[in-house]
Amino acid sequence: MRNNLGQKKVGLRNRLLVSQLIVLAVTITSLAVVSRLYTPRYFVVTLERMELRGVRIQQQVKGQLLRGFEGAWVRGLFWAFLLGGASAGGVSWWLSWRITRPLLRMETITRQFAAGNFSSRVPPLEIPEFDRLGHSFNRMANDLEDVEQRRRELVGDLTHELRTPLTIVKGYLEGLADGAIAPTPETYDRLAKETERLQRLVNDLQELSRLESGYLPIDPQAVMIAPLVTQVCDRFADQLIHSDRLQLTTNFSENLPTVWGDPARIEQILVNLLSNALRHTDVGEVRVRVYTQSVEGTDFVWIDVTDTGEGIEEADIPHVFERFWRADRSRDRISGGSGIGLAICRRLVELQGGTITAASRIGGGSTFSFSLPVTAGL
Repeated sequence: MRNNLGQKKVGLRNRLLVSQLIVLAVTITSLAVVSRLYTPRYFVVTLERMELRGVRIQQQVKGQLLRGFEGAWVRGLFWAFLLGGASAGGVSWWLSWRITRPLLRMETITRQFAAGNFSSRVPPLEIPEFDRLGHSFNRMANDLEDVEQRRRELVGDLTHELRTPLTIVKGYLEGLADGAIAPTPETYDRLAKETERLQRLVNDLQELSRLESGYLPIDPQAVMIAPLVTQVCDRFADQLIHSDRLQLTTNFSENLPTVWGDPARIEQILVNLLSNALRHTDVGEVRVRVYTQSVEGTDFVWIDVTDTGEGIEEADIPHVFERFWRADRSRDRISGGSGIGLAICRRLVELQGGTITAASRIGGGSTFSFSLPVTAGL
């Protein structure tokens, strides 16, 4: 690898090896200098002390002893430095290899990940610092893999959702052009409905995208929940005034506590849930219940929307808040659902500090509930 100036970069293994060899060389040099200065002198001082104690050593013998000592000292020092240097060099190389091996493994995995293999993960590593780095990479990889999976699902779902209305519009336009379909008001009404469905789908997608990216403004404030729920329910009840097969009922007190949230977004959530309930209930009733409940010492206002519709399979309940999910795709298309209304509801509830749940059984209707935190002190 080369830097911006075209010079070849030195790898970490070589840098570690060279740094340890430099430390070894400095240590050996210091030891040699100190030994050369003090060891022979100490030997001479020892001989002089022996003479002071009465041991007679001839000058010639003394010189031979000193030269023999220096020769043995030099040879011993040479072999010690040679064997010690070789051993230290080998240990330094091994340590450098042990340190750089997990980094090289991580480099290989990151290259695989960058090439599109999002299942690549860093295995557990022996060095704690590298192991923490590997865990951080794996968390990032999991998040990116989830984002990529959602992107693929979104593209596939969006393609599927757009294909049906576009195919219908194309078929009608071709039929009108060929004269196979009469240009009646019903035909144009069907084209208008499919166009409205496309527009609604695009608008819902835009809103969901803004919600998930955090760009949709939320204006939290103290909200009197009872009047808001009453207003929304009255609006839907007016639409059912002439229906003898379906009715909307409510069950809540006017003395409900104040909640903390965005009134426009709370109304949007309730409208979505009521529209969904009425769309899937042919006969019976839709009930709206509002009550308070404490969760881990925090008070919440819960709003239940219960219908007597066809219900949802138990295995499908965990997926009801996923975008584009439908228990019955064909029926929901006919009734005008975009498939992302509940996903929008979930995100809106979460942004206001609440939770949303679903409970259902086939033939027994469904209940969608969401909570909002009670305003403290109000």
